Amino acid sequence: MTEVKPGERPDGITPSQTVGPFFAYALTPTGRYAIADLAGDDLVTDDAAGTRIRIVGRLLDGDGLPVSDAMIEIWQADGEGRYPGHDPALSNARFKGFGRCETGRDGAFSFRTVKPAGVPGPNGGDQAPHVNAGVFARGLLRRLFTRIYFEDEAANADDPILALVPAERRATLIARREPGSGEPVYRLEIRLQGEDETVFFEA
Repeated sequence: MTEVKPGERPDGITPSQTVGPFFAYALTPTGRYAIADLAGDDLVTDDAAGTRIRIVGRLLDGDGLPVSDAMIEIWQADGEGRYPGHDPALSNARFKGFGRCETGRDGAFSFRTVKPAGVPGPNGGDQAPHVNAGVFARGLLRRLFTRIYFEDEAANADDPILALVPAERRATLIARREPGSGEPVYRLEIRLQGEDETVFFEA
């Protein structure tokens, strides 16, 4: 009979563990450490085509409580439907199209970016303007993938990816425009579980 030491399982399998949280130090230092941000929460550059907007929201758990010290990652096309490239001849050559934001104690996140235009979709169709988003948090072994659409886009009705989502759950992907002047602000809460759980995609 094999002796089982304290803390070990008899079958030799160790329990899975998540690493972290480590986002603030390694990926979102925001000036707190002597390392540069790999990607920040302001995607706007002087050559970025499109209307300047802000995307704000909160990351919530299954009980509706805020998830702090998580990280939201976004990537998107510019206002002409072009993803960033490395061709210096392109008029959007400096636009990153990629950003990261650490959630605060209240689960809040915020990005300043440009409103994307539609991009080509599967089978030759077009996709509605959207922002791709990834969620990293303690307790997750893999990041979660979702999308952020905009409520004031008529193209949502014909988006081939949104059409795959049951009608009653599409609202979990659609950011609402807040009233006010200045840069438009779109708000979306991302819920990891429970009632009104955000739709996540396989990727």
